Amino acid sequence: MSVATAAAILAALGGVLWLAARRFMGSNVQRLHQGLMRGKTVLITGANRGLGRATAAELLRLGARVIMGCRDCERAEEAAGQLRREVCPAGGPDPGPNSGGAGELVVKELDLASLSSVRSLCQEMLQEEPRLDVLINNAGVFQCPYMKTEDGFEMQFGVNHLGHFLLTNLLLGLLKSSAPSRIVVVSSKLYKYGDINFEDLNSEQSYNKSFCYSRSKLAYILFTRELARRLEGTNVTVNVLHPGIVRTNLGRHVHIPLLVRPLFNLVSWAFFKTPEEGAQTSIYLASSPEVEGVSGRYFGDCKEEELLPKAMDESVARKLWDISEVMVGILK
Repeated sequence: MSVATAAAILAALGGVLWLAARRFMGSNVQRLHQGLMRGKTVLITGANRGLGRATAAELLRLGARVIMGCRDCERAEEAAGQLRREVCPAGGPDPGPNSGGAGELVVKELDLASLSSVRSLCQEMLQEEPRLDVLINNAGVFQCPYMKTEDGFEMQFGVNHLGHFLLTNLLLGLLKSSAPSRIVVVSSKLYKYGDINFEDLNSEQSYNKSFCYSRSKLAYILFTRELARRLEGTNVTVNVLHPGIVRTNLGRHVHIPLLVRPLFNLVSWAFFKTPEEGAQTSIYLASSPEVEGVSGRYFGDCKEEELLPKAMDESVARKLWDISEVMVGILK
């Protein structure tokens, strides 16, 4: 046996042992005090799978009334049923407003690619919900082929930024009347590769799916910082986070060659976060007393992180806000 072959075998064995150790050591998921969110209402967009589902599950365990805002209500109801079975004690009743431990779970239709759907949900919320303590803008589209929303916006910018921009603005009154309340925005580290091109926000002149995703997440951060400035003195806070690299189906539009998939699956299993691990910062910002009163900050792994200068440009943030108001019809 050659030295190179022996080294390769040893490296492979070492990798297998390391992966096994990581697997059996358990995930880095914290359990907060049960009942911490009792009496609070939380709206989570895209809560039927991935990060949103994991966030909903933990906030439900903490006693919150969780509203799942989802495009596909059938899938959302199926996910809600699974969550009820997971969170409830074996043989116990489904979570409901009068259950002693877990909170209540509600499904509402929300298609962020449709501004009329966003307005319908907000109207329903304002009519039926006496309070809203936490809004978690979680849903997103990742590197999809060029397509447009119902209102003619490039899909990633339309869903990731504009849909949530309108949703948040229409619910601000309810959030203010429920203060102290919180807004949590899920962005991405990939914002670093994006730029705001005011001459082509709709990507009609050129389209690169990776760049447009990064631009939408940069817009998300600029939106958060401008919103924090506008909310000063209201006792409503807003913070933005990146979840890290997480094993979800968000990358369903990314093509991975068939021969490479087994290796990719192994690497993702070893190095990517589980949805439960990736949701920790969302849960932290939604519920932890440690960030009470903190606003306009960027977090990762439940710790504040620094932003690049382009994500802190106040003039760009204000201009983007003004243009977004016109695009979604808040201002004519």
